[in-house]
Amino acid sequence: MELIVNGVAPWMQGWNPVLTIFAIYALCSLLTELLSNNAVAVVVTPVAIGLAKTLGLDPRPVLIAVMMGASFGFATPIGYQCNLLVYGPGGYKFSDFLKVGIPLNVLAGVVASLVIPLIWSL
Repeated sequence: MELIVNGVAPWMQGWNPVLTIFAIYALCSLLTELLSNNAVAVVVTPVAIGLAKTLGLDPRPVLIAVMMGASFGFATPIGYQCNLLVYGPGGYKFSDFLKVGIPLNVLAGVVASLVIPLIWSL
């Protein structure tokens, strides 16, 4: 964990905190499209806490971004269990999820990045 934080933190030093929140959200959102959302949350949480502390940010808003990013698996049928439930019976194609899910993930990330700092100060 320290190796990742020490490798990424210098690169993110000086970033606007909203951009940091969006980057954490985007990482979790991308990973949760391929892996279990629970696994993503468990793996990314310690890295996010370490990164927030290293960057001098309150870890709570960063963890909210982890929770939201890991929960918003809209872009693939394997991104969330409910997607799999409707995938076969609904006659959807993998590309159907991409067409709708990617814009939805981006929109959710932008909204989350703007709202999280309003509720939890950085």
